[in-house]
Amino acid sequence: MLALSLLSLRFGAAPLTIDEVVAGLFGSGPENHQLIVQQIRLPRVALAWLVGMALGMSGAALQGLLRNPLAEPGLLGISSSAGLGAVLTLYFGLSAINDWTLPAVAMLFALIATLFLYGLARAGSSNLTLILAGVAVSALASALTSLALNLAPNPYDVQDIVLWLLGSISDRSFADVRLVLPFVVGGLALLLTAAPALEVIALGEAEATSLGVNLPRLRILVIVGTALSVGACVAVTGAIGFVGLVVPHMLRRFVQYRSGQLLLPSALGGAVLVLAADITLRLIDTPKELQLGVVTALVGAPFFLALVLRSRRDML
Repeated sequence: MLALSLLSLRFGAAPLTIDEVVAGLFGSGPENHQLIVQQIRLPRVALAWLVGMALGMSGAALQGLLRNPLAEPGLLGISSSAGLGAVLTLYFGLSAINDWTLPAVAMLFALIATLFLYGLARAGSSNLTLILAGVAVSALASALTSLALNLAPNPYDVQDIVLWLLGSISDRSFADVRLVLPFVVGGLALLLTAAPALEVIALGEAEATSLGVNLPRLRILVIVGTALSVGACVAVTGAIGFVGLVVPHMLRRFVQYRSGQLLLPSALGGAVLVLAADITLRLIDTPKELQLGVVTALVGAPFFLALVLRSRRDML
């Protein structure tokens, strides 16, 4: 992760050597190099860390809680709800009020979806009910997003909405990092708190309850932790998919398939994947820089299909 971070600081419209990057970081190089490294590329690296950690750990926690290998942060509808809030902000032109309007509204919509799921979890609903409710919320948010695209008054609004939905960590500043940081740290702390219970729930809900696991509390920890971390990231970077699905499966064998032990490695693996994808899109020679969500989808979609086919084969 540290090596990829250093490479990420090197590449861009103005490539720098490692020595120039280090000098720019510590403020001893030319002023333009300091500006490029500290104000343009360093916030991008910091957001890659935060987004990757949030998506990776959330995916591992949801797969452990729901005991479903296809679970990922978008399953609960939190990402799509945050995306809907941002799309409506762009659609009605509210983003012109100030720079904080779009992330604030996006996090508000993520909070609404979280409170709905929190109510279900607190009422003792089953994991299946949570999955179905999350799918319903996600479908509704996606439908309303499509409606906003369909009714957008001019092509420029459509372009802004589509580019935001594709997800990107470019052109972000430390103001965005400061906005995301407390929510991601708080969300990851809640998920880590749930790690011991996730070890037990792998035995089954009835067995976990008999061993003293408070299932409603566990669901609340995972749902709220996912909402805080992923909702805040989506509010700033847009939708970046498949990271929470791919990373836990890549690392599960190294922790002997223990859900609780998988959380921290998945956070680090998520950061590595987002950094690698972000570097890749800058190295691809295209007329316009690709969006990060496109690159992660190109990696994740075939993996998702292979996972579904393997699960189907195992069932047969």
